[in-house]
Amino acid sequence: MDDLDAFAGCPYAECPEGFSTEEWRARVDLAACYRLAAARGWTDLIYTHISLRLPGRDDIFLINAFGQTFDEISASSLLTIDLEGRVTDGSGRKANPSGFAIHGAVHRARADAHCVIHLHTDAGIAVSALRGGLLPLSQHAMRFWDDIGYHDYQGLTFGAEEQAQFIAELGTHRAMMLRNHGTLTCGRTVAEAFVLMDTLDKACRIQLAAMAAGAVTMPPDEVLARTHAQLTADPAPEGELEWPALLRGLMRADPGFTR
Repeated sequence: MDDLDAFAGCPYAECPEGFSTEEWRARVDLAACYRLAAARGWTDLIYTHISLRLPGRDDIFLINAFGQTFDEISASSLLTIDLEGRVTDGSGRKANPSGFAIHGAVHRARADAHCVIHLHTDAGIAVSALRGGLLPLSQHAMRFWDDIGYHDYQGLTFGAEEQAQFIAELGTHRAMMLRNHGTLTCGRTVAEAFVLMDTLDKACRIQLAAMAAGAVTMPPDEVLARTHAQLTADPAPEGELEWPALLRGLMRADPGFTR
């Protein structure tokens, strides 16, 4: 992004030998996403993931090595895997094939899903377990009004039959509630997937706080539909304005992601 490239602390400044400029920028963005998620407490030990399609490839993805926590991830530590979750970079490191099953299904089905974030946050799981799911109690939640998928919990395994059902339920949405399990967002860019998850998780936290405080009110459907249309009117990927600012802040607070 131009305003980041002009920034004195540009995170993309040093591209190590062995990486193309495009791959290094992708690695830096994904590592930043992991660190930003860690700073927000979006972690579950080593058991959730953020994946990104390698630039120019439909079959190879960047992801964290199994056993790393989000706050340890750096651009060079990310490994490459194929759609079956097999490591392809020759490093001998391990991925988590079962953890990538959901990601792989989305990447395989959605050409526009370059980045997939799947989390187990407290607020996301709590709202996913509510009968009514995500309610339009805040402007943040209205971004997802009639525009979020739901998938019922079926156990730890995620076989071919469930994958097909999951993809049908996701449809063209960029966000999903996995009942009793967590949340998912997919974006055309890392920035879009991250900002959508930030919006979704905040909507969940607001909902839980409002419901705990007492009776809640919701705008009429026509207002919800109009607001959602206004929030999604720009065809450009969401997050383009926010991402440079987030990276500048991360460079000040935690620049290790650029290594």
